[in-house]
Amino acid sequence: MRFSELYAPTLKESPAEAEVISHKLLLRAGMIRKVAAGVYTFLPLGYRVIRKIEQIIREEMNRVGGQEILMPVIQPADVWKQTGRWDQYGPEMMRLEDRHGREFALGPTHEELVTALVMDELRSYRQLPLTLYQIQVKFRDEIRPRFGLMRGREFIMKDAYSFNANIEQLQASYSNMYDAYSRIFTRCGLNFRAIQAATGLIGGKVSQEFTVLAESGETTVLYCDACNYAASDEIATTRLPEPSTEAIKPSEVVDTPGVKSVTEVSTFLNVPETKIVKTLIYKYGAREIAAVLIRGDRDVNEEKLSALLGTTDFHLLAGIEWGDYPELVQGYVGPVGLKGARLIADNEISVMRNFVVGANKTGAHIISVNVGDDFQVQEWADVKLVKAGDRCPECDGTLLATRGIEVGQIFQLGTKYSDAFGATFVDEDGEVKPYIMGTYGIGVSRTAASAIEQHHDDNGIIWPISIAPYEVSVLVLNYDREEQKEIGDRIYGGLEERDIEALLDDRIESAGKKFADSDLVGFPLQVIVGARTIKSGNIEVKVRATGERMEFPLEQAVDKIAGTVIRMRESLKLEA
Repeated sequence: MRFSELYAPTLKESPAEAEVISHKLLLRAGMIRKVAAGVYTFLPLGYRVIRKIEQIIREEMNRVGGQEILMPVIQPADVWKQTGRWDQYGPEMMRLEDRHGREFALGPTHEELVTALVMDELRSYRQLPLTLYQIQVKFRDEIRPRFGLMRGREFIMKDAYSFNANIEQLQASYSNMYDAYSRIFTRCGLNFRAIQAATGLIGGKVSQEFTVLAESGETTVLYCDACNYAASDEIATTRLPEPSTEAIKPSEVVDTPGVKSVTEVSTFLNVPETKIVKTLIYKYGAREIAAVLIRGDRDVNEEKLSALLGTTDFHLLAGIEWGDYPELVQGYVGPVGLKGARLIADNEISVMRNFVVGANKTGAHIISVNVGDDFQVQEWADVKLVKAGDRCPECDGTLLATRGIEVGQIFQLGTKYSDAFGATFVDEDGEVKPYIMGTYGIGVSRTAASAIEQHHDDNGIIWPISIAPYEVSVLVLNYDREEQKEIGDRIYGGLEERDIEALLDDRIESAGKKFADSDLVGFPLQVIVGARTIKSGNIEVKVRATGERMEFPLEQAVDKIAGTVIRMRESLKLEA
């Protein structure tokens, strides 16, 4: 490709809307353009990156026996209503009606549709296991789309689905996908970590998230400094402290006028926040309320609470809602004598003694409160948000925190969808059983953005060669000078003959503009043809990632450049 013919409108400055580096550089490098909030067009350079990521995914999906299909973007509401997710997804699902008033959704995922697809024809254990995958556009109506391709409303995703006869087959399918994902992200040149993750609305009990480590990430990753434990903060757990050995004291109501928050109570009573138990009131269902007890210095993990309540439709009681529950004293709620609420206590409270709680009376708290003596717990659960400094649940280590970008997630679904659809097969003993399913997703466009978050400098993108739009940029500094033009054309043609992806910068532009654009777009190798080339008889080659510069004699240049590219390719290849 010649740069003079390429549609790649680069920008000197970042648009004001761009917040993270990948968004800024994708816009500046002429790779994407905004259509609407969270919706982007891929320009030629950007789409070449996407196609390369897709090709790596296809190769690795096919390697583990996946078969590619393509399902429609638009999905009838009926299949979603069959599993109950039509209502569970809420406003995040983009919905529409056709001219006959029939309801449809622009699919955020395809578990329902793929189950409906196979259920009438996948009827024997001899047909299992089966893995189908697609690379498809998805839609999620994010309340606040941001960060360019990182959190868009429309995005490109690879989604795969396995149908298995038993748990052993599911675990084998899941393991194969874990290995495939590890190979995909390694081949894309990413520094990533697989962590334990929440299953959310997808379902199942086992899930791992593939997270690209980057400070701009929205995922908090907690990992042990002494073992391999790693999990998102949505699901991370911690080892409980040793049980308190304090002697139990009699409880006592004390006046705390105007003192409500944990910090205020701690200061007023001169006790540490770790000796306070706060009672948070959540409303769910039509009128049900849950009183969640948690240590004063902790926050509730609402992902864990959602799983416990069995719904995503819940919220902290707020504003005028308190008026609907006159038995609750806002700011002073506590578990002693509390009625009409589902009482859930974080398991950390089980090792505490002589703690402080609200007295269910305006301007008062109770000190020296103990479980069993002063109140009973209906449900014990892990509902706390774990943080850096907590103890590892699997060893004696300490949890550390970093940020990450979720690029893929794999799930063991079990029979959630096959049960909902009555999707069954006949096993080798003649018994009718539901498929045991798995689902596996990769954010293709997000992977491209994540690569930039990890690979960039002040001058622009530094693409891993496996996903770079072109491997080599041939910069002819004065293309209107015949000698430079002839050398540049010869090198470009020779690289193309050797199947090296090259872009010839034949524009009549300044040398500074050509260098700046090449650094900005992030081509792995820059081949420089200028007056110095004519004088020395050598070609200068710059490695974008390291800044290393090499010189090759003109007569050897094509072979040497091609050899360098091949070595760079090999560095990201994996053995079969």
